[in-house]
Amino acid sequence: MGIRLVARCVHGLESVVAAEILSIGLGSIVELGHREIHCDTAQPETTVQRLRTADDAFVLVATTPDIGRTKGEVAALTELVTELDAPALREARRRCGGPAEFGAGIAVSASFLGRRNFNRYDVEDTVGAALSERLGLQYHSRRNGARPPDHCSGWRVVLDGRRARLMLRIAVQPLHRRAYKLQSVPGSLHPPVASAMVQLADLRAGDWVLDPCCGAGTLLVEAMHAQPDARYSGFDIDPAAVCAIRANAANTLTTGSADAANVPLPQGSIDRIVCNPPWGGQVPARGRLTHGSTPLWAELRRLIATDGTAVVLIPDTRELAIAIRAGFHPTHLQQIRNSGKHSFIVRLTPNRERNR
Repeated sequence: MGIRLVARCVHGLESVVAAEILSIGLGSIVELGHREIHCDTAQPETTVQRLRTADDAFVLVATTPDIGRTKGEVAALTELVTELDAPALREARRRCGGPAEFGAGIAVSASFLGRRNFNRYDVEDTVGAALSERLGLQYHSRRNGARPPDHCSGWRVVLDGRRARLMLRIAVQPLHRRAYKLQSVPGSLHPPVASAMVQLADLRAGDWVLDPCCGAGTLLVEAMHAQPDARYSGFDIDPAAVCAIRANAANTLTTGSADAANVPLPQGSIDRIVCNPPWGGQVPARGRLTHGSTPLWAELRRLIATDGTAVVLIPDTRELAIAIRAGFHPTHLQQIRNSGKHSFIVRLTPNRERNR
């Protein structure tokens, strides 16, 4: 029997996640929506938790029409639980590689599109209470800021304007939580975004891959997962970041302290560059980047090989003009929205005319 899976992701990465689902043979894509990819699968056992660009993965439990805008209509969401087949759902979750049981409690997370006269906690508490009664398990509300215990099963309710959907998380923890993240620093990149950037970089065996402002090393560790037969180097001006990447990468790459605009590597030596520079948000620009990004782009252009590729996360398209002046040619631009802010993933190659 087939299972309907739902992968949730950062807005803007829907097509990337869909491509990854197809590439690993997880199933057939049946729907792409806002931050959601739906697929049908018959043999999910070995593939669901291999997804790197998705934030999380769920088994679809039930679908009903969206309830509308008013708070009085929230009670209708209990219909999502009415026909729940607990044994079949446990088996579907087990087949996807998750635990067969629902744990010792219930945690619900809700989201909706459009303006509503209710909040997420109204939705969560309504569905949570119905699930508690149906399954005989305690519901743990988030309304007062309390975090549900780790032993709870995770349920998600999504209202998209047309439909209301109830889903059950497959794994105990969301997919975006990586085991390697032992240490973090301000501005650490969201792992699924890093994985999407790595996929755009098209890493090859034997490539020398650089992140000149590596932070806690998320991009490089995701890159090593995708292509273990490449060579990796990471630098950061902050000594705390260098310590973090050494912990997260288990000393499997070359690291050091350096200004991102003055990296101690030979000209034209780097095949692939992946980086999320400090644009002055959570992490202030330091060193030669204090007064602008021009020195960074010039250094990236100096380092990259003639046939190399750079994939960079930029805050706005104005950076493209600076990159072009430095000698880069943009070949891909993708807008994403993460943590309430718009950013762009840009892939660039060196302008060969400049080499003549």
